[in-house]
Parts: sequence; structure tokens; C-alpha cells
Amino acid sequence: MDDWKFKDPKNLAVISTRRIFRGGGWIAYVSHDVEDESWQFYGNEPEVDHDDLILVGLIEVVELDESVAQLADLPLGWHAWRDTKTSPWKRGKMPPELPEPTN
Repeated sequence: MDDWKFKDPKNLAVISTRRIFRGGGWIAYVSHDVEDESWQFYGNEPEVDHDDLILVGLIEVVELDESVAQLADLPLGWHAWRDTKTSPWKRGKMPPELPEPTN
């Protein structure tokens, strides 16, 4: 892992799921959030159980799935996804979040 492609440090804490790291899941969705510059790595589940979320080091994600290194230049406010574990990554700008309704 001497050829580190990310601007962020290897030990940066990122959000992922237990299923990806311990349950045999695979990374299907990645976001690089503009609000706090965080990275998030999710599987292909339709919904994420908040009890399944974990913090891991960015290097742990890359070591688990080296294809994630292809996303090192993903701009803030963008996301990437793929249909299968071996599909190429697709990228796009995240749509703006709708404001919370006030009553």
C-alpha cells in the first residue's frame, strides 16, 4: 500500500457496515460528503440498519477492496456506485438535500 492515492490519511475514520467487514458483503456505494468531508462505504442492501454502522480506517477499506482506490479523486459532494462487485464504478454529483419541513 505504498502507492497511496487518497489525499486523506490512511488512518482517516470512515463509515462502513459490519456486513461488509464481517458478514461477507461488498462495497456497492461510496459517498464523499461535502458537509464534513467524510467518506461512507455501503453495501447493496436497500436500507442500512444504523446498528450495523461501524468506523474503520480508510486503509482498511482499501485493503478489503482495492477497487475503491479508483475513487480516490472523487470530489466532495459526489458519490459512486456499481451493480456488482466486479462492475466498473459509476460516478455522479449528489443531488442537493431537500430542506426539512417545518411545521
